Formats: sequence, structure tokens, C-alpha cells
Amino acid sequence: MRVWATAHAVDDFYQGLVPAAVPYFVLERHFTYVEASGLALAATLGSALPQVPIGLLADRYRLRWMAPLGVGLAGVGAGLSGLAPTYPLVFALLLLAGFGIAMFHPPAGRDARRAAGGSATAMSYFAAGGRVGFFIGPALVTPALDNLGIGATALFIPPAVLMGFVLLRHHERASSAAAKQVRSHGKDRVGLFATLTGVEVVRSTISTGLNTFVSLYWIRHLGASSALGGLALTLELGGGVLGTLLGGRIADRVGMVRTVRIGNAAMLPALWLFLACGDKYAALPLVLLVGVISSLPFAVLVKLGQDYLPSRPGTAAGVTLGLALSAGGLFMPPLGLVADHYGPRGALVVLASVTVIAIVVSMALREPASAPEPPKSPTATAA
Repeated sequence: MRVWATAHAVDDFYQGLVPAAVPYFVLERHFTYVEASGLALAATLGSALPQVPIGLLADRYRLRWMAPLGVGLAGVGAGLSGLAPTYPLVFALLLLAGFGIAMFHPPAGRDARRAAGGSATAMSYFAAGGRVGFFIGPALVTPALDNLGIGATALFIPPAVLMGFVLLRHHERASSAAAKQVRSHGKDRVGLFATLTGVEVVRSTISTGLNTFVSLYWIRHLGASSALGGLALTLELGGGVLGTLLGGRIADRVGMVRTVRIGNAAMLPALWLFLACGDKYAALPLVLLVGVISSLPFAVLVKLGQDYLPSRPGTAAGVTLGLALSAGGLFMPPLGLVADHYGPRGALVVLASVTVIAIVVSMALREPASAPEPPKSPTATAA
């Protein structure tokens, strides 16, 4: 799983690059706030909308070049955007970067699932790779752009090209016999998959809302400095990486559906405990706890979605890793209206209440029908 976890980290690094770069387009290129929001929208649309059709293609054809090409396009599009002289060209390049990100997830999720076999822990490594990439994106991009300007985005093209080459070589080492072992087991359960998608949209709304308002909560409500607000966001995102890994291990012990329900049920008291703390320092370990708990079901939902659609693992990965996660961003404008009237705390109170929906909907989930896993080849095991 090392190859796929690393590739996922590199791919999702460019999802973290875009929000970190947008302020510099405003400062250096004098783009308006509307134009800046348009750049964020370009990357989101490019990465979300194509996921399902790409997943269908990945399930019908092997298309081993798709994941390597996807990560390459993500890096080239995002990297060249800082050098583009006009707004339409910047928009087009970020749209291309988003499309590259979309090209990566379905085939990578399909092949990572094969390498993981029946292990939720192994699949959590792949899922956590994406969280790590998104987490370190702003940490690396911001200092570079601070010192070298917006054109420094070009410095981040080589990792994508190198990772694309590594994936191509990895596919070449995979024998055709190993590829033929990827066969569907069990019957598609579309209704349960739709329910799972609903759970993930709700959780995506909570996660996106936390990422958006945690720093502002520290600054505006707790009276902290921007540096301490940034630390709070870092702890929340870092907790997400830990929670993703922990959730896989819990699922292998107690079951996937039970892990999803535990994560949803624990989220409610964790958020309220966090909101009840009025001290800007004492709340730091609580926001770390919120980050951990909010991500417990993340990798489990990805694997569970593929188990609900065993004949379409690429499509399932496209929905769970792409479309459903991006859907949470659609609810940010109304949440922003709440924050305008009641402050960041009001927005976080709404998110805490929304958790109840995830708890209720997850009660309809069922463990997938057990089916023997195909034997893993030495190549897949080494991956």
C-alpha cells in the first residue's frame, strides 16, 4: 500500500495548494474576491463532477495510464497557474488540475482496494495518504509564495511528474495474472450505497465547515491571535490523519458499520465539549480530539462503498473520495450566512446539530455480505 498511499498524498497535495495560492492571486494579480472565489470553484468543479463518469470508465476498462496521467495533470495545471498571465488562463489551468485530481481517484481507489484485500487498516493507509497531502499542501506552498511570489507554484510540478512515472512503472511490474484476479464478489446493493453517500455528504459538510471556521472561532470568539488560530486548524487537520488510520484498525476489530456509527455518535459530544470550553489554550486538545473523531469513519466509508458496489469499485471510489466529499462545500454559503449573523460559534453550533442527521442515517447501514477475498499476488502484497 506504500505506493498508493504516497501517490494519494501527492495527488491531494494539489487540492491543498489551490486554497493556499488563491490569496496571492488577489495580492499580486489584483484579482477581485469574486474572481478569487471563481478559481476555487474551478478546482472544485474540475475535481468533483467528472468522478462518476471516470469511475465508470475505470470499471469497464483497465486504463492503467489514467491514475499516472491524473496526478501529472494535477501538478502541471496547478503549477503552471502561477505563471499564467491572464485570469481565463489561470481559471483553465486550475480546472485542468481539478480534472487531473478527478482522474486519479477512481482507478487508484480500485487498485488500492485490490492491494488492500479485505483489510480496512490497509485501506486506511491509502485514505490517510490523501489527508496528509491536503494537510501539508498549505504548509509548503505558503512559505514558498511568501518568499518567491505566485510564480513559485511552478516549483511543485516535479513531484507530480515523478509520481506519475512511479505509478507507470508500478503498473508495468503488475502481471496480467494479478490483474485477472480483480473480480467482483457479491451483489451490488445500490440502496445501501445511496444511504452511505448520504452519510458521507453530511460528514463532508461537517468536515468542510470545521476547516473553514475553526481558525475564525479562535480569533473572533476566543480572542486568540491568528497564529494560535492557525495552530488550532493544524491540530484539527492533523487529528484527521490520526483518525483515518485509527478508524481502519477499529473496523478490522469491530466491523465497518459499527465503526461508522461509533464515529458519528462520538462526534456529537466531542463537538459540544469543544464548544463548551471558553479557554483558547484548553480548547486546543479538544479540537485535536474533534479532528480524530470526525475522521474515524473516513477510510471505512470508502471501503464500505466499494463493498456495496463490488462490480464497480472505481465508481464507488469516485463517489466516496470525490463527489460526496466535494458536496459538503455546497453548504458553505448558507453556513456563512449563519456566521455573518451569529459569528463562527453559531456556524459550529449548526454543525454540531447536523451531526444528528449522520447518526440517524447511519442506522440504516448494514454490513456487506461476506464474500471470500481473491488471493493477493506477491505483487499486490508488495504494493
